[in-house]
Amino acid sequence: MRIRNPALWIPVVAGVLFLHSLGKVHLFDWDEINFAESAREMIESGNYMRVQINYEPFWEKPPLFFWMQVAAMRVFGVGEFAARLPNAVCGVVTLLLLYAFGRRLHGVRFGVAWAALHAASFLPHLYFKSGIIDPWFNLFIFLGIYFLSRFLEMRNTSVDHLPSLLLSALFTGLSVLTKGPVGLGVVLLTYGLALAFSRGSGLVPLRYYLYWGAVALAVILMWFGLEVATNGWWFVETFVDYQLRMAKTEDAGHGGFPLYHFAVLLLGCFPASLLVFGRLKAGGDGQGQTVFHRMMLASLVVILVVFSLIRTKIVHYSSFAYFPVCYLAARAVTGLLNGEEFLKGWQKVGILVVGLLWGIAFTALPLVGTHIECLRPLLAGDRFALANLDAEVEWGYALMIPGLLFIAAVIRSYLWLRRNCHMPALLMLGAACILSMQVLLTLFAPRIEAYSQRAAIEFFKILKGKDVYVDTWGYKSYGPYFYSAVRPGRRKEAKDDQWLLTGPVDKPTYLVVRVNKKDRLMAEHGDKVEVLGEKNGFVFLKRRPTIDSPDREPGNVQE
Repeated sequence: MRIRNPALWIPVVAGVLFLHSLGKVHLFDWDEINFAESAREMIESGNYMRVQINYEPFWEKPPLFFWMQVAAMRVFGVGEFAARLPNAVCGVVTLLLLYAFGRRLHGVRFGVAWAALHAASFLPHLYFKSGIIDPWFNLFIFLGIYFLSRFLEMRNTSVDHLPSLLLSALFTGLSVLTKGPVGLGVVLLTYGLALAFSRGSGLVPLRYYLYWGAVALAVILMWFGLEVATNGWWFVETFVDYQLRMAKTEDAGHGGFPLYHFAVLLLGCFPASLLVFGRLKAGGDGQGQTVFHRMMLASLVVILVVFSLIRTKIVHYSSFAYFPVCYLAARAVTGLLNGEEFLKGWQKVGILVVGLLWGIAFTALPLVGTHIECLRPLLAGDRFALANLDAEVEWGYALMIPGLLFIAAVIRSYLWLRRNCHMPALLMLGAACILSMQVLLTLFAPRIEAYSQRAAIEFFKILKGKDVYVDTWGYKSYGPYFYSAVRPGRRKEAKDDQWLLTGPVDKPTYLVVRVNKKDRLMAEHGDKVEVLGEKNGFVFLKRRPTIDSPDREPGNVQE
């Protein structure tokens, strides 16, 4: 099967997939709203050098990704589409680079397979339609590793190899500016483990390490250095302390069992995850292919070992592994298509079982939604979750059809695989996964959001542009800041939800509390607030000004 002009149609297809319905659903708490709000506050405050949240320093992340969001918001306006656009662009760029690099390493068929597997695997596809930092962070790490392997491949040839070394350092530095020192750590640990795999054959003269370190450091200091020069060490010290704390302790709500990331990759990187085991060894490759293969394998081991040891377990932490997983899977796929190898029986069964699990989930979701009352006995002890179920969401049995078609595609693919008809099996499986993600993100995600947060988000949006205070009480959310478009210059006390509830407020004050905290709040402060209403587990409260605002005539309350 000859593939024509992949470099032309891959970005077109990727653009359609990742731009489609990008702003269809509200941003999700916490990460999506958190990051979009930091970008919005850069625009509002005019301070583009320091990341903020609620106009206070936000020391958890460097600014590069927020600058991307700011650029999108400047062009398309502040909203969901602009907040997610950088990652959609990252998806197009990533697939095109995977094809280009794959073609150089193993030929056109491999390049297409690598790009296709990355698009067809569930979590990689989902990330490119999100507003979180990790897609660009992971791409910069990958480019740092790729160009380092390119340098190692060419160092004993007549080709000028120094540019590849400097590009590796550049992209590694950019990864640090995107999310922090983990990017540097992954690249260095990958190189160190690859050295161990090759018994030191990747060692180079000291000057090359100095070149690489100097360029990476120069890129990192473009922001960290300026931050220290402008504001001193406090921000950077707090940032580093946060990174260490996340590694040493289990963050609230983000624990997990030791094999957490293995399970995430097995299920989240389907179908690529079940194909990985076909080509764990390079075998018969040339020098450049062997070096890169070794680096990909080393990076996968680094991610799985390091983040299994870290006590905080978050899905994002192992997301870089999507690159080596899909690379190794693409090697297996091209081997299958070239007749050089065959899938083991357990891999075929694994594809069937995991695929059926996903298909059952896709089918069960609308079925449960149509009979939402069946969940009430299971949630009897959670007052907030029970109230979430009151959301008016239209499901219907017709929405089960995509899940049933996915199950049929998985079974048909399995039957083809049993007969070693690899091409039709892989094409059908890949297409089914890609289409199912579009269904999930365009039809299911808005309905899920209606249960989880929409009532609160719509309340915040009503207050947008009004001269009021708005916040949550008893739970953490970035929704009030972004969706009510909080402006800079508020009284410092107004950033404290307890002051908003009990202090001498000078503006109408609106608070949102979850229904499971309502009784406590009303028992302690019921004389201070007025209940405006309840919806889907959220209670909306109002507190009238107790003092006159200095910028408003006495008695003139704007609501």
